[in-house]
Amino acid sequence: MKKESLASADDIRSAFSAAMSAMYRKEVPAYGTLLDLVADVNNATLDASPQLRERLEQTDSLDRISEERHGAIRLGTAEELGLMRRVFAVMGMFPVGYYDLSSAGVPVHSTAFRPVGDVALKRNPFRVFTSLLRLDLIADESLRGEAQRTLAARRIFTPGAIALFEKAEAQGGLDTQDAAQFVAEVLETFRWHDRANVSAELYRRLHDAHRLIADVVSFKGPHINHLTPRTLDIDAVQRLMPERGIAPKAVVEGPPTRKCPILLRQTSFKALEEQVSFIDDDGAWKPGSHTARFGEIEQRGIALTPKGRALYDSLLDETRKHVRPAADGSNAVEYEKALQDVFHAFPDDWAEIRAQGLGYFAYSVAPDAKAKSLSDTDDVEALIAAGAICFDPITYEDFLPVSAAGIFQSNLGDDQAQEFVESPNQKRFESDLGAQVLNEFEHYARIERESAEAALRALRATEPAE
Repeated sequence: MKKESLASADDIRSAFSAAMSAMYRKEVPAYGTLLDLVADVNNATLDASPQLRERLEQTDSLDRISEERHGAIRLGTAEELGLMRRVFAVMGMFPVGYYDLSSAGVPVHSTAFRPVGDVALKRNPFRVFTSLLRLDLIADESLRGEAQRTLAARRIFTPGAIALFEKAEAQGGLDTQDAAQFVAEVLETFRWHDRANVSAELYRRLHDAHRLIADVVSFKGPHINHLTPRTLDIDAVQRLMPERGIAPKAVVEGPPTRKCPILLRQTSFKALEEQVSFIDDDGAWKPGSHTARFGEIEQRGIALTPKGRALYDSLLDETRKHVRPAADGSNAVEYEKALQDVFHAFPDDWAEIRAQGLGYFAYSVAPDAKAKSLSDTDDVEALIAAGAICFDPITYEDFLPVSAAGIFQSNLGDDQAQEFVESPNQKRFESDLGAQVLNEFEHYARIERESAEAALRALRATEPAE
C-alpha cells in the first residue's frame, strides 16, 4: 500500500484522544464539568495576560493547550505491556521515562507513552501514563498466585484490535477506514466494566494488600482511571472546583505557585465509589462497590536539566521533612506554606534559570532581528545579549513519581501510605515492554541543541548579501 494512502499516526492519535475523552465524559459526568471549568480558567488567564497569549501564539503552543489530555492506565502482565506498546506505536506514541513508584508506597513501575517530535506534539500531545503491577511486591505468596492466574486468563484487546495493529506493523500504517475501526476496537480496552473477574472474597484480600492491586487484577481490562486537561492556572481551578460541585484533593501535587512554572503541578477530584458486581462460586453475581476513577488537572512548566531536577528533588525532600501532607488534608495550609518557603531557593526568573543551567530552553530568531546589526558570530550568548536570538522554556512533557503517587494515594482513599521496599528495575521493565524507554533528559537536551543550531542558521540567512 502506498504511504500517501495511509492515515497519519498523528491523525489516528487525535481521533483516539477525542474518542477516549467523549467516552470518559459519558462514563464520568464530573469530567465534563471539569473540562468546562478548565476552559473558563484558561480563557480568563489569556484575557488577563496578552503577553502570555502572544508568546504561546509565536511558539505555536496556543491551540494545543485546549486539546491537551493525558490519561492513565494500569496493566497486570508483561504480555499486556508489550501489546500496549505496539498499539500505541500505531498512534505515534512511544515510551518515555522510567518511573519506580514502589518507593512512594505504590506497587507499580511505569512509563509514559507519548509523541516525541515537535510537530507531533503540536498536532496532539496525548499521553498515557502506563503502569505495570509489581506482583513480586505482594508478600502473600498464595494471594500472588491467585492474582497471577486471574490476570493470565484475561485478554485486554479485542481480536479486531490485534488484527489491525498487526496489519499496521506489516504495511507501515492503516488506511482511513482501518484507522477508524482501529480506534473503535482499541477504545473497548479502556471502557469501564461493572462486573468483576473475581469473587467478593478475593477482591477483599487483594484490596487489603493494596487498593491498586485490587483495581488492576479484578476487572476485565485496564479501564481508563482518569483523563487530565491542561490548565494555565491550577490554583484557580483548585479554588473554583467546589463552586462547580467538585470536591478537590487536599493539596496540589508538585512545586508551589511560581511566576515561572517548573515541571508539573497536578490536582484532582476525589475518586468515585461505583457499584460493581462480583462473581460467586455458584455463578451468581453479588453486588458491591469499587473506588478507582477520578478527574485530574495539570499545569505544565519548564523541563528541568539534571542539575535543576536535583535541586527540585532536594527542595521537595526538605519540605516533606518539615511537613508531610496528610491524606485527610488536615495540614494542607502548613504544607503549602512550607513548600513555598523552601522553594525560594529555586530561581523564579527565566533568565536566571537559564543562566544557572537549571532548565531547558528553545532558541529562535527574535521577531525584529533583521533590523539589527549582526556580527558574523555563532556565540548564542552574545546574540541573546544583542537581542537577535530569544529563548522560551521547553514544556515538560513527562511526569513526577512522587506527584503520581500522591494522586494515586489520595484517590484510592488510603488513610495512610502503604510501605514497599524501594526496588527500581528498569531492565526488567524494558524486557517486559520489548523496547528501551527514551531518556527524557537526553531528549530535552537534543531539542535545545537543535533549536540553537536552527536559530543560528536562520539568523545567518537574514544577513544582507555583500
